[in-house]
Formats: sequence, C-alpha cells, structure tokens
Amino acid sequence: MAARSSATRRTVLRGAAVAPVAGLGLAACAAPQDQSASAVTSSVDLGAEGEVAKGAAKLYRDHNVVVSRDGEGGLKAYSLVCTHAGCVINKLRGTTLVCPCHGSEFDAVTGKVVQAPATEPLSELPVKVADGRIVAGPAA
Repeated sequence: MAARSSATRRTVLRGAAVAPVAGLGLAACAAPQDQSASAVTSSVDLGAEGEVAKGAAKLYRDHNVVVSRDGEGGLKAYSLVCTHAGCVINKLRGTTLVCPCHGSEFDAVTGKVVQAPATEPLSELPVKVADGRIVAGPAA
C-alpha cells in the first residue's frame, strides 16, 4: 500500500489561495511602477506668481513640486516624492498632501509629516519669483 501524503487536498488549495494575496501585500509596500518618482534636477518655471494665494498651496504634478504661500506671502517649495517609499504624492487637501501609496500626509507649508508611516519631512526646494513667475529647483 502506498504511503499517504501528509498534505491533504484542502491544505494544498488553501496554500494556493493564500500565496497570491501574500504577494499583493508585499507589492503594496513598493513604489508603484507607473509613477515617476524623479526629483527636480534643474530650475523650472512653474507659472504665474498669482497662482498660489496666501495660506494656500498648489501641486505642479508635471514637475513633482508643491508650492505653498504662508500668511505673510512667503513661498516654499517641496518635492512631491514621498519620503516613506518614494511614491509621487498626487493629492492636495487644503494644505495637506496625501500620498496614494500608504496614506502618509505632509503639511505643504512646512513639509513636515502630519500622518505616518512617513517619518521624514519632504525635501525642500529653492523657490523664487522672477519676472512675476514662480521658479523652483536647485538653481532657483
């Protein structure tokens, strides 16, 4: 008589069903492949100075930059690359940036983390106004 295998059909089927789900959990911690997590490498003209009101912020998705203006009118710019897993932040709620990958939130005025899992603030970029235009990037 043949020896009976210790793995039952039910055990094998249960394992086959769980393996893809476990893989999805691991994939969720990686940066999405279709999002470009490139940082700003040169100065870019983002638009007219008046596009960012006092106490507000604006996403410039084409350049992975957010620009905010404090109550006194000062501008700040930050990279939209999340410091947790390198995903590109694509949502702005008031002055709160929300990362689509794991829900990290950042203050667009200070760059500071307001909700984990990220623990490091966003990278600040030099920003200035030149001829009525907002210019951000390393050589700004």
